Amino acid sequence: MSVNTQQLTQWKQQGRTIVALTAWDYAIAQLLDISGVDLILVGDSLAVILGYETTLPITLDEMIHHAKSVRRGVKNALVVVDLPFLTYQESISQAMHSAGRVLKETGAQAVKLEGGYPAMVSTITRLVQAGIPVMGHVGLTPQSIHQLGLRQQGKTQEAGERIFNEAIALEKAGVFAIVLEHIPTKLAMEITQKIRIPTIGIGAGSSCDGQVLVTSDILGLSEKQPPFAKVYTNLRETITKAVQDYAVEVREGQFPK
Repeated sequence: MSVNTQQLTQWKQQGRTIVALTAWDYAIAQLLDISGVDLILVGDSLAVILGYETTLPITLDEMIHHAKSVRRGVKNALVVVDLPFLTYQESISQAMHSAGRVLKETGAQAVKLEGGYPAMVSTITRLVQAGIPVMGHVGLTPQSIHQLGLRQQGKTQEAGERIFNEAIALEKAGVFAIVLEHIPTKLAMEITQKIRIPTIGIGAGSSCDGQVLVTSDILGLSEKQPPFAKVYTNLRETITKAVQDYAVEVREGQFPK
């Protein structure tokens, strides 16, 4: 049976931890789904996979193209798609159009928007009222890299209170879950205990209701690893060795025999 947004809240109530990872293509998405991942995020970290230095250049068409591929590989997990930079911040109508395209064209079940400031809360409220499931995202928001950098957020009392209040506001707006990225463990725990919807942590400690990481990071494919990621295998090394072995055999006439 496919995972839905209501199940995530039930799992929080039951104390069942939610497992989430990113995917950008059919093959990886299928493997994640077979492996029992609960939630697959088509993240705008796709931009880095496509060779961009930040998430900012990725377009809605590129996200939709890859999300369609991911969705075709998934039978059970909940598929959530990031709306990329400047495809939802300009106006509610722009956000509605972008989110609507994602759901209509990809078959994904939800979208994720960054930020919990008042204008974004108003936008998310309208999307939810229109029947569009939305996942929130506070703390380190990569689309604000030129303003926030990539450093941990919420370390001062003032900054922590702002993030806490943003999470509360997003819950009231109707999001079904909130990503807490790169914030202190204590702050993440306070938010998780306060709200009724699940929190999905990334660099936010073990008190969240679930965890998400970028799949290329845990597989050792990324050139640079964030400080909170864990590498479970080194596919970068494995693939390089396999290709080098193949090249040697071809050049020396050992393959094909």
